[in-house]
Amino acid sequence: MLFAGAAGLIVIWALTGPFVGFGDTWQLIINTSTTIITFLMVFVIQNSQNRDTAALHIKIDELIARTEGTRRVLLDLEELDDTALEKIRAEYEELARREREGGQDGTDSPSPRRPSAPPRATKPRAGKPPAPAP
Repeated sequence: MLFAGAAGLIVIWALTGPFVGFGDTWQLIINTSTTIITFLMVFVIQNSQNRDTAALHIKIDELIARTEGTRRVLLDLEELDDTALEKIRAEYEELARREREGGQDGTDSPSPRRPSAPPRATKPRAGKPPAPAP
């Protein structure tokens, strides 16, 4: 809808060109209009991305909070300073390196933690049959 309106305005602007002699004012109108619209769209897109990022952080925080054996320090990770983030990132790089080399130590954690509990049974969603057990 919005795209069709913008395309329609451009068509109308282009059709008025022959009537005004394709003058400088005619060109200035479309240049100024597109510049203003582009400037405003930057803020619309940034706002949308910020909302999406905030929602994603909340979802990930919920998964971390509800999963047995996860490191709670990962909750609200975006609030840590660069040094702390770099330390955690380095731990996960080391974990990935060990996994690529065959996982010599047999752990799945970048740092020692308590043993994880067996997975909890989940309640099937309404309208869907429960998944078969492996």
